[in-house]
Amino acid sequence: MTASARNRPSTTGDRPMTTDCCASARSTDQSHYDLVILGSGSTAFAAALAAQEMGKTVVMTEERVIGGTCVNRGCLPSKNLIEAAKLVFDARNPRYPGLEACGPGMKVDFAELIAQKDEVIRDYRAKKYDSLVGGLISIREGSSRFLDANTVEVGATRLTGERFLIATGSRPVIPDIPGLDRVPFLTSDLLTHGEASELKDLPASLLIVGGGYIALELGQMFARFGTEVTILERSAQVLAHGYEPQVGQAIGRVFADEGISIVPHASVETVRSDGAGVVADVRVGEGRRTFHAERLLIATGRRPNSDGIGLQAAGVAVNAQEEVSVDPQLRTSVPHIYAAGDVIGRLHDSQMATPVGARQGGIAAYNALDGNNPRAFDGRVIPRAIFTDPPIGIVGMTEAEALAAGHRCWCATIPMELVPRAGAIRDTRGLVKMVADTDSEAVLGVSMVGAGSPEVIHEAAMGMRFRATLHDFIGQLHVYPTMAEALKIAAIARYRDPTKLSCCAE
Repeated sequence: MTASARNRPSTTGDRPMTTDCCASARSTDQSHYDLVILGSGSTAFAAALAAQEMGKTVVMTEERVIGGTCVNRGCLPSKNLIEAAKLVFDARNPRYPGLEACGPGMKVDFAELIAQKDEVIRDYRAKKYDSLVGGLISIREGSSRFLDANTVEVGATRLTGERFLIATGSRPVIPDIPGLDRVPFLTSDLLTHGEASELKDLPASLLIVGGGYIALELGQMFARFGTEVTILERSAQVLAHGYEPQVGQAIGRVFADEGISIVPHASVETVRSDGAGVVADVRVGEGRRTFHAERLLIATGRRPNSDGIGLQAAGVAVNAQEEVSVDPQLRTSVPHIYAAGDVIGRLHDSQMATPVGARQGGIAAYNALDGNNPRAFDGRVIPRAIFTDPPIGIVGMTEAEALAAGHRCWCATIPMELVPRAGAIRDTRGLVKMVADTDSEAVLGVSMVGAGSPEVIHEAAMGMRFRATLHDFIGQLHVYPTMAEALKIAAIARYRDPTKLSCCAE
């Protein structure tokens, strides 16, 4: 079985999907719409709602569960359980003298945690997705593919449209590891609901292949629930690609303090079952090691769902990375077919992230159905976060990226211990790094590891959106004490020693 076939989305779900009155699973039917959307995730729904506002008929297709990755098996369930794991860790490891740890006796009922996670998913999906279907918006259940540039087949139903949008998202990358096709393994889909891949029992040990954001978020979560976690990373450190090196180093120290094992320079050569779990033979540097674990998690990235949907029949081009090729207005090589979200990968500074897909879905619908003044997607400023503890917030360029783009860079990295709020709450783990253009002093990028980073990074993003300079960040008054003062302190470091500031960084 090929890696692609092993990881194709299933059609199982936890309840019947909403369909329009014309749908039939047993007879051939054909319906015509203003906009036909392949997919029903955040990108698809943003496009469908935009089309509805323009008075257009729209149909979405879905072969798994309405809502796509984010609500069903990605952002929502992972952040729900990550926060639960943080409560466990904080209760067992209070930062304040005078607070007694509750110790290992604190009970973790993993099955009950999974049940409440499923309830959150059902409730959110009902409010944010199911309730929006109706009127001009329809859903068709089943695997969808283009028959030609004007027809999409969903089961026995054929859909035709004036315009089309490819919003099929992405799925986990499954590496070509000898033996993997004979070994049960997990992907990030382990947090799904109502599907066979859902993990309901807490493993005693977990071996994770990969050192990106999924590996870190899930690895720390499981470790805090009581699982022995080992992370195998091919590079010298986790978060090796696309992040400031200081970020991976900082989170690596945190994981070491929590007893999470990170093995750098690790390349998995073979995997096999031994009756009790999984065995991995791994080249580590110039040597070899063997790792045993109850479960194996593959977290080696995500790839666009561009295969298996008949793009060749429609004449839609993809690039070498299997991203659907689009212009800045999100139009594909076929003028009446658009694509948006994860399926276009990193084209035009895009990123595989839910808010990015939602923004693009609205733009694509407008351009497809109105288009008098076509809009282009602007990916210059996209904040993002990794929900480890401490969390990570990132926006804009790294130092290496800025230099590669031709900037003369000024950079400053300050430890969180210089931020008054961090000291007040006794959590000085982390840092903030600011990248600016030496000549214009425009802030080009910010990376932050520390409490509140996913919230603070939006101030940096807003500043960069309006091309703020170091002086703008310095001149902005901040509430004292807050973690956002880290941005001001980092900017001040251009002119003054940040270790010699008064309490309010003035």
